[in-house]
Amino acid sequence: MKIKHMLMGVAALSLTLSLAACGSKSSDKQTVKVGILQLIDQSALNAANKGFKAELAKEGYKGAKIKFDSLNAQGDQGNLSSMSARLKSDKNDLNLAIATPAAQALAKADNQTPMVFTAITDPKSAGLTSSTKAPDKNATGVTDMVDVKGQIDFAHQLFPKAKTIGLLYNAAEENSVVQIKIAKREIAKLGLKAVVKTAATTNDVQQAAETLASQADVIYIPTDNTAAAAMPTIGKVSEAKKVPVITADATMVKPAAVATVGINYEDLGKQTAKLAVKILKGKKVSDLAIEAPAKSTLVTDAKRMKLFGLTQAQVEKAAKAVE
Repeated sequence: MKIKHMLMGVAALSLTLSLAACGSKSSDKQTVKVGILQLIDQSALNAANKGFKAELAKEGYKGAKIKFDSLNAQGDQGNLSSMSARLKSDKNDLNLAIATPAAQALAKADNQTPMVFTAITDPKSAGLTSSTKAPDKNATGVTDMVDVKGQIDFAHQLFPKAKTIGLLYNAAEENSVVQIKIAKREIAKLGLKAVVKTAATTNDVQQAAETLASQADVIYIPTDNTAAAAMPTIGKVSEAKKVPVITADATMVKPAAVATVGINYEDLGKQTAKLAVKILKGKKVSDLAIEAPAKSTLVTDAKRMKLFGLTQAQVEKAAKAVE
């Protein structure tokens, strides 16, 4: 009888330990691991990052329930490669890529961990998917493809006497190449002239902007990461040369532009997070179509509107004309 009681006690103890172990494992799974790879430290991408985290917190992924591994490559390709390898080794539940080069590096290093991306203009040309409706490379997200035609029309509405529109971008950024191609076409349709200058790094932006300002009546800046990181410099050139700037991105307005009917990158990050939540709750990436920005926003700068002789009413009228 004693032996029987001892055996029962051992069995009970084993069951207790087993259940405790299972409980510990379940508890571990309550913490979701999310890796974030951001191309560079600039206002638009920072806003997307902020919006992504804020929306996850709103959905309950906060505090001990989520662990972020946030990496910033500072625009360096070598950093993108090594950081992508690190995120792969971390075995995260999900990775977020902010900007095209970051997504490309992460996709190359890790095709197993589900990825969401944001601040990418054309995911198909970037090689991230063959279909935006049914992503086939374990990555989905929200593009930042703006209405370039509408923005060129907006610039023309604001400055109807302008004959030459300057375009400034980094030719190595696929996002920008796509937008500039559209911008050139739309400028030609309006019977205007396009002047183009490129900047490979932020150090090149000032000279490119100054040259462009001496040749153009208005300057248009697409959602270009290099230009975005140097917008205060562009703003100084704009004010000194008295040449207005129209941007594709709302976060670019305050440091340099007159206005835009553009996208808000914090909203873009929030929209991306909603896709991430669906994946974390069990949805397959291939079932989540890549999304366009949900909305565009009119953003103005009062100081530069005054500098270039515009009123809020005039800007709002121009924005409505291109809706």
